[in-house]
Amino acid sequence: MTTQFKEQSKKIASNSQLIKFFLEIGPLLVFFLSNFYDYDEKWISKFGIVHSFGGKVFIATGLFMIATIISLILSWFILRSFPVVLFVSGGFVLFFGALTLWFHDESFIKLKPTVIYMLFASVLLGGLVLGKSLLSLFFGEVFCLTAEGWRKLTLRWGIFFIFLAILNEIIRRNFSTEFWALFKISAIIPLTMLFSLLQFKFIKKYSVVPSDES
Repeated sequence: MTTQFKEQSKKIASNSQLIKFFLEIGPLLVFFLSNFYDYDEKWISKFGIVHSFGGKVFIATGLFMIATIISLILSWFILRSFPVVLFVSGGFVLFFGALTLWFHDESFIKLKPTVIYMLFASVLLGGLVLGKSLLSLFFGEVFCLTAEGWRKLTLRWGIFFIFLAILNEIIRRNFSTEFWALFKISAIIPLTMLFSLLQFKFIKKYSVVPSDES
């Protein structure tokens, strides 16, 4: 009975992770599609608040913020909680999005990923310095690893987030906003998914059977 309960718990946790992924990726897709959509100027001119945004990136930013709020609401109704990553990134989207629209400066929304990546890296690596593998708090229900496994996996993700932050800075400083948006959806997200998949062999190596199942 205990084993069956554990299997059901793992399945629920896995489904929750999948839901979290779609809730996180949804607003990004809205931003990407709205940034490349060919808007009808006559249609835009009919809506004063939309027209006042100016270029596509500002309209996309506004829609990004709305989609983020919707994603957070759906998260509460579906999962009855706010996943940490979604909650933190959502807060930054609203903050940097507001700065982007208020100052009419797209550099704010482009800077957001760098800040988020460095925040995650600082939390994960800082936790290791203090002797804490914080990644286990987020994925402990999905994976059961040794203490060494959690430490190494946390270190890997911390370094990867630093890599993403540097990559975002290179792209946002040297290329157009359109290219930056395209790169984020077509490169950053696939890179993150690929990195995640590459960790499964490592996770299998350090996986252990819970004591109550052995």
